[in-house]
Parts: sequence; structure tokens; C-alpha cells
Amino acid sequence: MFGLGSLFSSDMAIDLGTANTLVYVKGKGVILNEPSVVAYQVKDGQKKALAFGEDAKLMLGRTPGSIKAIRPMRDGVIADFDVAEEMIKHFIRKVHKRTTFTKPKIVVCVPHGATPVEKRAIRQSVLSAGARRAGLIAEPIAAAIGAGMPITDPTGSMVVDIGGGTTEVAVMSLADIVYARSARVGGDRMDEAIISYLRRQHNLLVGEATAERIKTTIGTARMPDDGLGATMSIRGRDLLNGVPKETEINQAQVAEALSEPVQQICEAVMNALEATPPDLAADIVDRGVMLTGGGALLGELDLALREQTGLAVTVADESLNCVALGTGRALEYEKKLAHVIDYES
Repeated sequence: MFGLGSLFSSDMAIDLGTANTLVYVKGKGVILNEPSVVAYQVKDGQKKALAFGEDAKLMLGRTPGSIKAIRPMRDGVIADFDVAEEMIKHFIRKVHKRTTFTKPKIVVCVPHGATPVEKRAIRQSVLSAGARRAGLIAEPIAAAIGAGMPITDPTGSMVVDIGGGTTEVAVMSLADIVYARSARVGGDRMDEAIISYLRRQHNLLVGEATAERIKTTIGTARMPDDGLGATMSIRGRDLLNGVPKETEINQAQVAEALSEPVQQICEAVMNALEATPPDLAADIVDRGVMLTGGGALLGELDLALREQTGLAVTVADESLNCVALGTGRALEYEKKLAHVIDYES
């Protein structure tokens, strides 16, 4: 998999997500997709990283007192700099498999709403992790490129990128953003909604991993036609008597639990449509809305959005990888798309 090619091109694009980090190597495509989780131990006031990615995710919510498993990214931006830097370093090394390599040029996508301070933090972490140059690209542009949208045309395109921490709604024309809004709602908020619903309605306490499994297995944005839908059995702690308990949950309950985050996503799309110039809005009526990101895979979310907006809503083919693929393509066709990558030289 890593032949002689890796000696010649080490430039890469990173989708540093709240839930997952994807690495795209120039000429090879996406070759790493791991959870953005780090497990570390604190010894004498020093943090010592123990595990990254998949290995660390298994430890979430299951660690003894001396070990912490955390997500260094929150809402698409870095929440813990030291840990994030270690994670980026680890993923770069994992991709290259060699300790000595020419310093790569790295392009990272950032949420459109990221502040200059947050952008500087991401750039600094990537440079400290061993990059020769660090470029930033706005997440909606990367998502649109990855979904194969004709963003360089003088017509309006609308993309809704639902990540782990944020939902980015953007209207683009001529390869730039005309309007964008970042809403702090995404996959994590959906998990939290499921956890609090089960606590309220069933007196059952479940962890993040269980909530995520419920969301990916039977999660839906609309009430099932038969009022129940598919069911699955879940385990958690009974809050009344403190013992572990198994119970069943159906799709209608999950739809009820997710109604608030789904409504927030719909509102963000409606606000974007209201703020769009009329000629571009007319283009969006023709072309519809493209959904990208892991959250786009929530069952019937496209239908829920269609009902609210009256527009055609499509889920991108590789919605999970769209941002990484788009960031990678911006790197591959850098001359053509130079203006969308921000290198602070």
C-alpha cells in the first residue's frame, strides 16, 4: 500500500473532525479514518499519551482514575492543544510509516465560523506536528468539492455539512462562499439528546457509545409510518435501583429524542435560504440541497428537510468522506483552486 510513491509525495490533507480524523495523501486518496480520541495518563503533572484513534475510543467511559480518554476537538475546533498536537503527529506518522521523511505540506479544513484564534491554533498544531506549510480550507467548500458540486460555476450551490460537532450551511458561487452559517449541532448533540431522553423517559442511564449505536442502528429524523418502527435492545443502568438493566427502544422513541437537534438543522437551512440573494436562491430551487458529513446518514433526514423546505435534498455518495476528499482534491488541483486554500506565508 505504501510503495515508492510515498517517497516522492508526502503532501496530505487532513479532515480534523470532532468525531473522526481522516487523512488524504496526495495521489493515494483517503488512507486513514480514525476516531478523534486520545487516551493519556498524567504522571508527575505530565501527560503521557497511551492510545489514539480506535484503541482510545474503546476506552471512552471505561477508564480507571489514572487514565483519561478525551476528544481533543470540540465543535470542530481544538479544545486541548497538547493532546491534539500529539494526535496529529501520531496520525501523520501512521500514514508515513517512516520516522524520517520530507516535511509534508498539509491542508486542513476548518469550520467556516472558526475565529482567527482558533484558526491560528489549528495551523500552529499542524506546523508543530511536522508540516512544512499549513494551509486552511473552509469546511463547506471542501464538502462541496468532495460531493462533486460544480462550485466554480457562476451559479448557486447549497451544501449542508453535518459533522460531529457542527452543522455548516453554505451557499456558494464562483468557488467562494456567498453566505455561510455554522450551527453548534451535529452528531454529538444527537447522542446527548438520546442519552437525556432515555434518562427522562426510561430512568435509564446509557453511555456515549450506546447512544451512538442507537443513532446509527435505528436513528431516524421522522416518525415511522406505523408509529413504532424497528426496535433494538439496549443496556444501561437503572436510575431507580442502581442496577444494570436491559430494555427495548423503538424508532418512534428515537425520532422523538432527536426532534430538537433535527429541528435546529432545519432552522439553519431555512435561515440560509432567507439570507440568500434571489438569483442564487432560484439556482438552489433548480439544483436542490446537498447533504454531506456523517450526520447526513441519519435515517430520513433528507425527507425531513424536504418537507420543511420544499426543495430537492440529496445525500452525497460518500457523505462521511466528503470533506476529506474535497480537501484532498483542493491539494491535488492546487493551481486551479489556489484561492480557496489559505496559506499564511
